[in-house]
This record gives sequence, structure tokens and C-alpha cells, in this order.
Amino acid sequence: MKKNFVQELQWRGMIHDVMPGAEEHLMEAMRAAYVGIDPTADSLHIGHLVGVMMLKHFQLAGHKPYALVGGATGMIGDPSGKSAERNLLDEETLRHNQEAIKAQLGRFLDFESDVPNAAVLVNNYDWMKDFSFLEFIRDVGKHITVNYMMAKDSVKKRLSADAKEGMSFTEFTYQLVQGYDFLHLYRAHDCTLQMGGSDQWGNITTGTELIRRIGNGKGFALTCPLITKADGTKFGKTEGGNVWLDAERTSPYKFYQYWLNTSDEDAEKYIKIFTFLNQQEIEDLVAEHKEAPHLRTLQRKLAEEITIMVHSEEDLDNAIKASDILFGKSTSEDLKKLNEKTFLDVFEGVPQAKVSREEITSGLDMIGALAAKTQFLGSNGEARRELKQNSISVNKEKVKEDYLITEADLINNKFVLLQRGKKNYFVMVVE
Repeated sequence: MKKNFVQELQWRGMIHDVMPGAEEHLMEAMRAAYVGIDPTADSLHIGHLVGVMMLKHFQLAGHKPYALVGGATGMIGDPSGKSAERNLLDEETLRHNQEAIKAQLGRFLDFESDVPNAAVLVNNYDWMKDFSFLEFIRDVGKHITVNYMMAKDSVKKRLSADAKEGMSFTEFTYQLVQGYDFLHLYRAHDCTLQMGGSDQWGNITTGTELIRRIGNGKGFALTCPLITKADGTKFGKTEGGNVWLDAERTSPYKFYQYWLNTSDEDAEKYIKIFTFLNQQEIEDLVAEHKEAPHLRTLQRKLAEEITIMVHSEEDLDNAIKASDILFGKSTSEDLKKLNEKTFLDVFEGVPQAKVSREEITSGLDMIGALAAKTQFLGSNGEARRELKQNSISVNKEKVKEDYLITEADLINNKFVLLQRGKKNYFVMVVE
């Protein structure tokens, strides 16, 4: 094999549990492994990235990765780490989500080439949809005892006295369905390893049991730690919700900012998990960062690497330019290059006022723009004073009292950015 997959994950801090014998098994020949992906949205978010990175490292080590979209299990809902049941999805939505997810995975995994270890996307709905209930409980259910299933942490937590709700039979059977996936992939594709987050250990080992009891074979389990943030807040969440890989849901600017704003402690952990930089490169970066933490070397490198990987180099350049608009020197030309979504993300929380297009067409004077039309400043007198003191900018460029705002000033044919001093911004929305 090209390299030792388990050792690679080990130094990156990406192993929580690994079944005895797995490392030796992987060093013997090219093997197949899979990670299950929940298809409840038409985009992955950064919480999925650890599993995707594991599959990529697996492929780089010369093995064959399978990404399993859980069309069937997505209809049930995984109780692991959940306090309530999820909404169930119809087949059309699941298929749409699967195609969108495959396109995103294609940025990481090689699905297209004819190499023996090209990645494969499978959907468990394809083999579960024709399974009758009677067949399933006869052929699969009889091999696993209720005692075995009840002993799993994911079940125990939901049945504990603290749990607000109990657990439906539907969710109770989830581990059997996931276990059957492993058995099916073992039989159909000689897949001998399942990987996932540490909360999946119980579900994965149920699969290894089914392979042993029904398939008379040997399956292995490997899990990674659940990613946490040093300050105790949830990884991958912002005030606006999940950090998505889809640029329409989370702009590349916001995506870049998320990684740029990580703490020193988290950046040192994340750069091992979320980039393909080698051990020496990372050790050098960590040492450089510790010499001058205020330069945020680790955060910048992390944000650059992962933004290029998920989006593109062009998106990274635009994200850096957008960041410079708030924190560095930029011009009205830089502002006008921003698309609407990025512009609104950069100036999120900045006060706004609407102005009619007619007023802009005929030319809006600065006193009106600053006071009467927007209430950015409290009075015409205050507006005059600030203009005389040369502290007012339109789209990042200083203006005098005689300046007229026209359609030539519009950003995205819709916005004008007013500014007093260095940090006091106001967005005029032209309708």
C-alpha cells in the first residue's frame, strides 16, 4: 500500500476507536471502506467534512472509498446524539439531495477515473426499498438480540429517565438497518471497514456482528472523535446556523471567515484534520504561529487551504478582498466586484435605509443622503459638519458637500455604502 492509513489518521488526531486487527488488515491489500452520509439536506455542512476527509485519506492510501447516502436510513432517523425524532423525507427529495451531495463529494474524491480505487457513491434506499418487513425481521432481526441492541449507548440515553421522549420502534430498528448496510456492502463490494463519528460506534459494531453471524466474515470499525470547540460552543454552527459547503447557503466569504476566526487552540487541531498538509509542514506552521500569534499564521493557512478545497482559488481571492473591505484599504472598484450575497454578508448588521431609484437617477445630494433620507446622521447640521471635516465616504472614497450620488455609484445596481470615519458604516438600499 502507498501508506499506513491508520497511522496517518493517528497523528492527525482523527482516531477515537479502532477495532483490533484493522491496521494489519488494511496493510495487506487494497480494501474497501465506507462512510454513511445523512441526506436530509441538498448540501453537506462542515460537520460532514471529517468523514469526507477520512474517505479521501483512505483513497490516498491506495484503498477504495464508498460514500453511502442514507436514503433509507434518512427516512427513519438516527437516534445517536438526538433527543427527538426527525422529519421523514420522500424519495424525490432524497434523490435530489443525493445528486447535490455527489457533486460536492466530487471536489474531494475521485469518482470519475478508471483507477481500481476510484470512489463509488451508493444509496441504501436502492437495496432496502424492496425488502419486506417480514423478510427483514426473519433474515436480519433474528440474528441480533434485543439485549444486545438495548446495551448500545444511543439506545440507553434515549431510554434513560432524563430523556423527555421515549424511542419509537422505528428509531430502535435504525441500528439493524445500518448494520444491514454494512453486511450488504460486505457481500456486494467486499467492503470490510465502516468509518464514522464516535457516536456511531454502536451502529457500526452491530454491522460487524451481522457480518460475523450471517456473512461468516470479518468486518472492522474505525471512528473519529466528535469535533468540538475549545470554548464549548458547537463546532460548525454560527448565529445563522450551519456552515454549509454550498456557496448559496454559506458564501465563500462567510466560510473563509469561520475558519479565520477560530481560536489558536482550535486552529492547531483543525489544521491537522481539515487540510492535507503533511506533518512537517504543520509542525513548522505551529512553531511559526507560536513565535508571533498576533499574525494568526495558523488561522490564515487553515482558512486558505479549506476555502480552496471546498470552493476555489478565485473564491478564496474574493473572500480575502471582501475581508479587506472592512479591515484594510480598498476602493469603490473592489466594492463593486462583490456579488449581492457577499456584500450583504460583509455588511451584516450594518444599519440600512431604503431610497427610491428616482432620487438616485436625478442625483441625490449628500446632506439628504446622510440625514433626511436615511437618518444615518441626526441632522442636516451634523451632516454639514462631518462633510467639512472630510470624514464622510461614499463607497470607500472621500466626498465633499457638493457630491451627488447617482446610478454610477450603485453596487450591484442596488446598494450605496456610506461611511463616517473608519468604522461607522451605513447601507443605502435603492429600490
